[in-house]
Amino acid sequence: MKKGVSLVQQESLNRKSLNQKIEMALCGWNHLIGNNQITELIKSKINRKMDLKELLEGVTYEIVQGKPDVEVNMIHFDSRKVGKGDLFVAQRGANVDGHAYIEKAVSSGGTVVVCEAIPENLAEGVVYVKTRNSSDALGLMASNFYGNPSRKMKLVGVTGTNGKTTTATLLYELVRLLGKKAGLLSTVCNYIGDEKVHATHTTPDALVINKLMRRMVDAGCEYCFMEVSSHAIDQRRISGLDFDGAIFSNITHDHLDYHKTFKAYIEAKKAFFDRLPKKAFALTNGDDKNGMVMLQNTAARKYTYSCKRMADFNCKTLERHLDGTLLLLDGSEVWTRFVGDFNAYNLLAVYASARLLDFGKEELLPVMSMLVPVSGRFETILSNEGVMAIVDYAHTPDALENVLSTIEGLKKEGTVITVVGAGGDRDRTKRPEMAEVACRLSDRVILTSDNPRSEEPAAIIEDMRAGVPDEAASRVLAITDRKEAIRAALMLAKKGDIVLVAGKGHEDYQEIKGVKHHFDDKEVIKEIFKL
Repeated sequence: MKKGVSLVQQESLNRKSLNQKIEMALCGWNHLIGNNQITELIKSKINRKMDLKELLEGVTYEIVQGKPDVEVNMIHFDSRKVGKGDLFVAQRGANVDGHAYIEKAVSSGGTVVVCEAIPENLAEGVVYVKTRNSSDALGLMASNFYGNPSRKMKLVGVTGTNGKTTTATLLYELVRLLGKKAGLLSTVCNYIGDEKVHATHTTPDALVINKLMRRMVDAGCEYCFMEVSSHAIDQRRISGLDFDGAIFSNITHDHLDYHKTFKAYIEAKKAFFDRLPKKAFALTNGDDKNGMVMLQNTAARKYTYSCKRMADFNCKTLERHLDGTLLLLDGSEVWTRFVGDFNAYNLLAVYASARLLDFGKEELLPVMSMLVPVSGRFETILSNEGVMAIVDYAHTPDALENVLSTIEGLKKEGTVITVVGAGGDRDRTKRPEMAEVACRLSDRVILTSDNPRSEEPAAIIEDMRAGVPDEAASRVLAITDRKEAIRAALMLAKKGDIVLVAGKGHEDYQEIKGVKHHFDDKEVIKEIFKL
């Protein structure tokens, strides 16, 4: 063993060496048959095995039965995936309690069980580990299992109701433009350097996070930027990650179906900052009324950014146009390809974070002008007849108001028509608020379906109707079919009018009764525009 190298690190080095040897051995095969999948297939079969004691490093635990010198093949929190020699983590979820599946995991070959409550009947030959919080333990074990990849990169997390995707993605693009290799974990897509990896959640589970980060490290990434959702914080999906920085964008009405109260929602966001190490920076939006709350109990270095008052990092909008914005950023004029004051905040957060990652002002400012908007965030499509369609992910009352206020400030003539819906099986209280905002800031409104999920679209629309003011009722249509709703809005529009299609942005599907159907707002608009 090399001097100063831990057992975990040494094992990781050994595995890497083994993988390299296999790749070299297979090089001839791949050349002969032209199939690189062989390498990946065989690599996927390599057992990462780790000693349980090493796996539990950092976890507060008690071994109730067995000894910690057993080897673990793989970690699972889904009993259906457990195989021989695997470790099963029994988590208490919002809908399912993993403790009910301990017996199934053991019968499938699981040799280690990590849980909060030890079952009455203990299986012979199985190690039972009791811990205070299984989700927290899972995060720490996942990190250990993959060789603590977050310690080998500069990791920055972005949290807030709006702006997470834009801020994280632009940071990823920014450092790449500066010649650095980076990874991204976001709602839209994950990236390992140049490699695109499909994203299923804003913040994946702890095993997926660490697996992806391991791949980033192996690919030579120096930085990783990730969205950190309130669900992920509350469910301890980010436990075990070594953050170098955290950004708070804002907090508005959202996810109350999960958190129940706005106070609980704020506390979930704050918990991310509370757990930061001293070496990290904590950057918050000083213009958000809850922005300073995030810094109250953090051990990290504290910084603020603002477009309205004195802060560590400041920005001012000088000119607003439909194709971009001129900003006074850190005392220098910078032309950006972004529209809307809300994007000024996103760009300022990106710039401030980059400065806190030790990039210089002189190298940053020219690159800021090269950044382009994220997919589904204020994307514009112009018809041959002069009708402007805007696609935006705005799915909260505050985000919708930001987008519509921006449009109002930019339009020279014509009317604004808004197509908007609300997701099913999510916070119902925001539905009438979404409709009220749309009616207040639009000339015409079409209420439609978003992702109804298990709910009836018509019922969701009725919830939204409750927010329609009496005086606006004559300007509001309800069309359940989203494609037809978009078509109606575009048919109503004349030259100079702006049609906002809100709520889905980058998403290319509709989820109806548990089934995902292909649906892309941009594709529909281009089809109707005949572009």
